[in-house]
Amino acid sequence: MSDKQREDRLRKLEELRSRGIEPYGQRFETTGPLKELVESFSEESPGGRVVAAGRMVSNRPHGKAGFLDIRDCTGRIQVYMRKDRVGDEAFEIYKLLDLGDIIGAEGELQKTRTGEITIFADKITLLSKALRPLPEKYHGLQDVELRQRRRYLDLIANDETMQAFLKRTEMVRCIRRWLDDRGFVEVETPMMHHIAGGAVAKPFVTHHNALDIDLFMRIAPELHLKRLLVGGMTKVYEINRNFRNEGISKRHNPEFTMIEIYEAYSDLEGMMQLTEELFACAAEEVTGGLLLKYGERELNFAAPWRRARYADLVQEYADVDVHDARQVTENAARLGVDVADLSHDQIVDELFSEAVEPNLIQPTFVTHFPTSMCPLTKHDPENPEVALRFELFITGMELGNAYSELNDPIEQMERFERQAGGDTSKIDVDFVEALEHGMPPAGGFGFGIDRLAMILLNRQSIRDVILFPLLRPEVRE
Repeated sequence: MSDKQREDRLRKLEELRSRGIEPYGQRFETTGPLKELVESFSEESPGGRVVAAGRMVSNRPHGKAGFLDIRDCTGRIQVYMRKDRVGDEAFEIYKLLDLGDIIGAEGELQKTRTGEITIFADKITLLSKALRPLPEKYHGLQDVELRQRRRYLDLIANDETMQAFLKRTEMVRCIRRWLDDRGFVEVETPMMHHIAGGAVAKPFVTHHNALDIDLFMRIAPELHLKRLLVGGMTKVYEINRNFRNEGISKRHNPEFTMIEIYEAYSDLEGMMQLTEELFACAAEEVTGGLLLKYGERELNFAAPWRRARYADLVQEYADVDVHDARQVTENAARLGVDVADLSHDQIVDELFSEAVEPNLIQPTFVTHFPTSMCPLTKHDPENPEVALRFELFITGMELGNAYSELNDPIEQMERFERQAGGDTSKIDVDFVEALEHGMPPAGGFGFGIDRLAMILLNRQSIRDVILFPLLRPEVRE
């Protein structure tokens, strides 16, 4: 934006004020969203007075008349201004408007000779004067980082962006409705924890001044939600914000949205069925069906989804027997995996990430993970070395985890102690005490809302489905 453009708009602002016009408006009651106004028009009974408001995105003056378009988040509508209809004073105000100004228009809803549904205005109201111009229609907002940093401009300039985020909202609403209809209760649990638990991740640390204690921003709500099962709630879920002090990439944002769902008296199989049905509901809500495009691929969300064992997949895609330590180490080195300070199971998991995950395109439940990697999960009664857990993968990306939840307090404490490596301050003793009061057998599933939105909206970066992703501070001149 040039200094001259802003100066010109400031001049118009002062002129409006000198005419007694408040350039930042008051409450303004409209007939409804613009899309509804357009859809309400009927050839059988044309006409009808409407009141509309929106941002002026185009203006085509023609002497003593003019056509302009206003837009809101639902769509746009044309407004026709004519001097002899609105009066001299209002028409002079019209000539002081700029693209980007937010205005109200009142008049008859009719069709023009070219067939466009239009408000034939007899009154116009300035509701907010824009002092900066809109991005140019074809060249103004193509820079990806600028679109993420100035999301408000991205929403104004790119209707595709606006519709994507509205569809994300529809997706979340569908998930809530599906769970609510099945008797699940939405709850809220703390975002600041004394102990960083419920997942393996590096937390953000904050300090509470009044108590003079350090707290951890939530990395997962799991342990609090399980306390609610102990308390007698049988079906609970939380759509929550989590924080992990880790890297930023196309699939990772340090602050992200996920949902965790717990159902008493269910198990891993119950969570698989729940997942297939819930994801199908979300896919149909957002895309209209169970076959959807992601990049150049077509995904099929129809049940049943593929089920595959962790060790079998490593054998299939890495040609490695997970029980053969030499094979595991040699292949890890070949793939460039740094095996220093890693256990055997951790090395295998690195192999899985490198060799297996990129191949899991269609929805796949990966099961039978090593118990050593699943401290909150029941082990398989037929093989204690593997856990009753699945990870869900779609498009080579992990979407979430589910367990047959461990509810044995003695075994849980033993696993926490092994995981803590002697540092008892990392053990959530209160959670173990809660289990000692008795938690029913249960299934639990948590998945990333942002990542599901990526898939359903066909976006390759998580930043494209988060309104305000974390970016480095902007350097301003």
